[in-house]
Amino acid sequence: MNEEILRQVKLLAIDVDGTLTRGEVLYSELGDELKIFNIADGLAITLCQHAGLLTAIVTGRESHAVERRAKELHVSMIFQGCRDKGKAIKEIREKHRITKEEIAFIGDDINDIPGFRESGVRFAVASGAAELKSQADYVTMLPGGDGAVREVIEMILRAQGKWESAVQSYLRQLEQAE
Repeated sequence: MNEEILRQVKLLAIDVDGTLTRGEVLYSELGDELKIFNIADGLAITLCQHAGLLTAIVTGRESHAVERRAKELHVSMIFQGCRDKGKAIKEIREKHRITKEEIAFIGDDINDIPGFRESGVRFAVASGAAELKSQADYVTMLPGGDGAVREVIEMILRAQGKWESAVQSYLRQLEQAE
C-alpha cells in the first residue's frame, strides 16, 4: 500500500458485521441480538483516536450491541440502519470539511461498495466478498472480526508516523487512571 496515500487519512469509517465482527448473528432466547467484537480491533480504534484520527461506524443493521461498543470506544459518529453507506460517508465529509482522499473505509461485502465510492482509501477484509475485494486498494491479511481493523489502523498510523506516540499516549492515560 502506498504510504503517501495513507498519510492523508484523517478519518476511518468502519463497517460492523463481517468487519468488526465475523459476520455472524446470534439471538438470545429473549430475542436480543448478540455480537462478538475483537478486543484488538477495539484497542486499535482507541489508538486511532489517540493519534488524532476521527472514527466512524457505518453499518446496514441496527443493534444495541453496536451502540454500546461504539460508546465504549468513544466513537461519536455512528450510522446504523444505513442502506446507502456512500451517502453516510458523504455526510461525514461535508460535516467535517474533509476531502474524499482523507477518508479510509473498511468493509466486507457488496453493500460497502457505495462507501468505497465516496472514500479515497478502500480496505476490504480477507474474508470479504470478491466483488468488494476487486475494488479495494488493499485486502487485509486477517479476516473480519479477527484483527483486520487493527491491521488497517496500524498500517495507517505507522505510515503517518503516529503509531508509537499513540501507544505512549494510551499507556500514559492508563497510568494516570491508576
